[in-house]
Amino acid sequence: MFDTLSDRLGSVFDRLKGRGALKEQDVRDAMREVRVALLEADVALPVVRRFIDDVTEKAVGQNVLRSVTPGQQVIKIVNDALVEMLGGTEVPGLDLNAAPPVVIMMVGLQGSGKTTSTAKLGKMLREKQGKKVLMASLDVNRPAAQEQLAVLGEQVGVATLPIVAGQTPTAIAERAIASAKLQAVDVLLLDTAGRLHVDAALMEEMKAVAAISRPKETLLVVDSLTGQDAVNVAQSFAGEVDLTGVIVTRMDGDARGGAALSMRAVTGKPIKFAGMGEKLDALEVFDPSRVAGRILGMGDIVSLVEKAAQAVEVEDAEKLAARMAKGQFDLNDLRSQLRQMQKMGGLGMLAGMIPGMKKAQQAMASSGVNDRTLLRMDAIIGAMTPKERAKPELLNAKRKIRVANGSGTTVQDVNKVLKMHQEMERAMKQIKKMGGLKGLAALFGKGGLGGAMPGLGGGMGGLGGGGLPGLGGGAPDLSKFLKK
Repeated sequence: MFDTLSDRLGSVFDRLKGRGALKEQDVRDAMREVRVALLEADVALPVVRRFIDDVTEKAVGQNVLRSVTPGQQVIKIVNDALVEMLGGTEVPGLDLNAAPPVVIMMVGLQGSGKTTSTAKLGKMLREKQGKKVLMASLDVNRPAAQEQLAVLGEQVGVATLPIVAGQTPTAIAERAIASAKLQAVDVLLLDTAGRLHVDAALMEEMKAVAAISRPKETLLVVDSLTGQDAVNVAQSFAGEVDLTGVIVTRMDGDARGGAALSMRAVTGKPIKFAGMGEKLDALEVFDPSRVAGRILGMGDIVSLVEKAAQAVEVEDAEKLAARMAKGQFDLNDLRSQLRQMQKMGGLGMLAGMIPGMKKAQQAMASSGVNDRTLLRMDAIIGAMTPKERAKPELLNAKRKIRVANGSGTTVQDVNKVLKMHQEMERAMKQIKKMGGLKGLAALFGKGGLGGAMPGLGGGMGGLGGGGLPGLGGGAPDLSKFLKK
């Protein structure tokens, strides 16, 4: 997300950082480029004007221009202004402080991802907050809308209200509330109907449902890919319904990000969640500070650690830690590491979260390194026998041909995987010489990311020049082995 905007801003600020001193005109020229970049990213014009005026006023001050690092100071001012534009330093969570069942009403246009977002939110509330959740579809207009939510409910393990044909949305809402009380449900999610465009009938229906259910949260779901239209839709809903927050969907496919950047300023309501993919766990809490950091190429280490904590099985990590301490590392261990990378979102997602990795990400893309590379490597290791995975030295020329044929790759690809394993095995032996994981942690500075991920060594490592996740700074350069 925000790839285009991030690239444009990165080039502007690289030029500022490259100068020892800045004149007022330098700052104004840079802000002019930032203005164009924001407009091209589809950010609403009034929002851009306010943002540029605010940043320029602070950036041309004497304290900035006379500072030791004026370029860095300007970037900090832009970062702070971006955080403010996106909603401030506080992370807006759901307000569930009410007598159960707490009602959350989902509203938005047809096709914005409302039903899928309802299921994602239900899954998040059940798994991460331990809530008992009931979902109910009030959409009697779109064919099979109620059936769709029922299917999604089964997939995420969240109960849905049984479908009764012929009921009105208000009658369904009344039945949902009664059912939620009988079942001692903590949170009731109401998936309301949408329309192809905002009309009076849609607004009246939502108001009638809201009057009956008295929702604690009313969340507007908008599709970021519709750009400026999403902003217009948000304005229309904000004027008619008492919104408490926004969910922006398909942000993973939006290289511009203008809808997200405009939403808070236009509606006055915080973006609470971002849909980051089609999978039913691809819903993230929207943190303005983290998003601003990713836009400006500063990375998002906190999200990276959280993804690692979710993806890595503690038992597997502890086994790998024990083997690493003994200097052991076979192809099964390598396969486990590759799969962890896939679970965490793949190479592109990881690189986008690591500070300073933007250029490495571009280098990987230009050299043909992508997530299919990880799948190909996994297939190569999968085509080996258990004995070959445990003892790679058994792989002679004849066996390599068999593995290549079995995985649909070439002997050259097999050799690259084996070379990568040899480098990593060498790194593991080096770690053992340094005194194991404790010695490595001391070498790289105590704490670090290793403390957040049990058994994963001295930190995340880099992708282009620092190794696989959890293998510390001693692991080899991935880009050498992943090129085809």
